[in-house]
Amino acid sequence: MASTTLTRTPSSAGNQKTWTLSTWVKNSYGGMFFCVDSYGATKSIQCDLYQTADFLEIAQYASGSGAWSLKTNRLFRDRNAWYHIVLSVDTTQATSSDRVKIYINGVRETSFSTETYPSQNYDTGANSAVTHMIGNRPSASIYFDGSMTHFHFIDGTAYDASTFGETDATTGIWKPKTAPSVTYGTNGFFLKFENSGSMGTDSSPNGNNFAVSGTLTQTVDTPSNVFATLNALDNYYAGATLSNGNTKSVTGTNPAQVLTTMGVSKGKWYWEVKATNLPSAYGTIGICPTSPTSTSNFISSRANEYMYYSAGNLYYFGGSTGTYASYTTGDIIGVAMDLDNNRLFFSKNGTWQNSADPTTSTGAYTITAPASTDTGLYFPAVGYWDTGSGTLECNFGNGYFGTTPVSSATSDESGLGIFEYTVPSGYYALCTKNINEQG
Repeated sequence: MASTTLTRTPSSAGNQKTWTLSTWVKNSYGGMFFCVDSYGATKSIQCDLYQTADFLEIAQYASGSGAWSLKTNRLFRDRNAWYHIVLSVDTTQATSSDRVKIYINGVRETSFSTETYPSQNYDTGANSAVTHMIGNRPSASIYFDGSMTHFHFIDGTAYDASTFGETDATTGIWKPKTAPSVTYGTNGFFLKFENSGSMGTDSSPNGNNFAVSGTLTQTVDTPSNVFATLNALDNYYAGATLSNGNTKSVTGTNPAQVLTTMGVSKGKWYWEVKATNLPSAYGTIGICPTSPTSTSNFISSRANEYMYYSAGNLYYFGGSTGTYASYTTGDIIGVAMDLDNNRLFFSKNGTWQNSADPTTSTGAYTITAPASTDTGLYFPAVGYWDTGSGTLECNFGNGYFGTTPVSSATSDESGLGIFEYTVPSGYYALCTKNINEQG
């Protein structure tokens, strides 16, 4: 949602004492995911995952009396997970701590570094006839960088988390109720983000649609099936700038690699990487079993690391091999990794290099078995074998490069993921459903 804003201004005020917000977010870098009016206004409400500290703050900034704030001690640093956040407000409650309740994945949050509550019967800014904004703050560019789904807002009722989610009886994981039984009230709304042509459409009976500003990209990554992304917590040595849900990497001052959030030890897997900007022939796309430990680590600089180098050829620890075409800005590299037979394949714009065929395992490069690596896993990785602004955009089945949807929209063997080129028979997108069944 980076650089994207959804806005709506109610024509009249609703219940400003009692309301509920429920949404699922996948935190890439944080930012303002909901705001009422602007900073410094009389009753400005902000819901913010802090970009530099990863805590959650729900606060109302008020002129004079009435300000309140809850800042969690919990940090939201898992870049692979979806978090269910529920804010339940009822200022009519006699006990101050019951006036604002926060639930994370079904559990009420009770540990705060800052904890102040509104006075009894206080009229908050929510449901007033001012701008309500999702994904940013009106007076500043504090865009939310991440993904979001099933955004409910309730006017007039304070619901708890069990209204919107439940524990899966098999996995024990908190999951969304796709059609909760709620009364939305006058200014309530439900944004599913399911209509790619009209992402601000309200699915509640109210028709309280939001205007969309910027490029809001739809992804198949959901709380029930999470797709791999680049791992922001594995970016210390690389110093790359990650964006677009951590699928885009812009190289910083170091040439090290960035790995994904998901590694696998068996199965057959496919993903794509687009060279959006390669000012020189230093792009690196490949696999690694472990994270970099210095700024001098690039893909293939250590044992059991393999990369397709943009100048041509496949590189591995100690040398290079294979007949591979060079690639540059605009080219899309496909990667097929067969960990059942320890084979690795690369394609350029749909053509498999070295006359390879992943479905018959011909023309492959043989790699070390995962069990013989440091971690027992292989992770997709991207990087740039130099300093500079090399840009690579990954599609692990999420369905887009950067903010541009793929044009072909092909899926894997199980019907999951959206890719530019045909997925080889028997290969799968790197996502939790497939890993559960194939990995």
